[in-house]
Amino acid sequence: MKLIFLTVSALLVSVSPAQGTEYLNPHNAARVAVNDVSMIWSTVVAAFAQTYANQRISSCANTPPSGSTYGENIAYSPNSFFSASDAVARWVSEKDNYDRPANTCNPGTICTRYTQVVWNNSIQLGCARVTCAGNTGALVVCNYSPKGNIAGQVPYAV
Repeated sequence: MKLIFLTVSALLVSVSPAQGTEYLNPHNAARVAVNDVSMIWSTVVAAFAQTYANQRISSCANTPPSGSTYGENIAYSPNSFFSASDAVARWVSEKDNYDRPANTCNPGTICTRYTQVVWNNSIQLGCARVTCAGNTGALVVCNYSPKGNIAGQVPYAV
């Protein structure tokens, strides 16, 4: 009975290779530009992202799950055609806010979504995208393992 349950569960959370590539390619392009460490797609991490995204369909609230062991980036757009690459581009655009020598965000800015994308030790990626209820937009969730943005550490390899 357990074997059947695991097989069915695996089928429910599988992500097509094309979808994984849609997320991996822009992440790895940003990473290779600064630390030459690519990520791999994780179906386990993707299942977590999909479960979280499914729970947010009704409101598309981008509140991170409490107690998660994964790093996370969330992007909402009122445009229901908002894609994975659109979300990653939004996060990577924070690069200009990151002061690499000081390992901080510039005052009054956010850069933690960017630093999570390029975090050297985060090597597994899993993401999901949902269309919000009533076609009111889209929510993209990416989770990272191990989690990044660890206080006292730097996102790039040294």
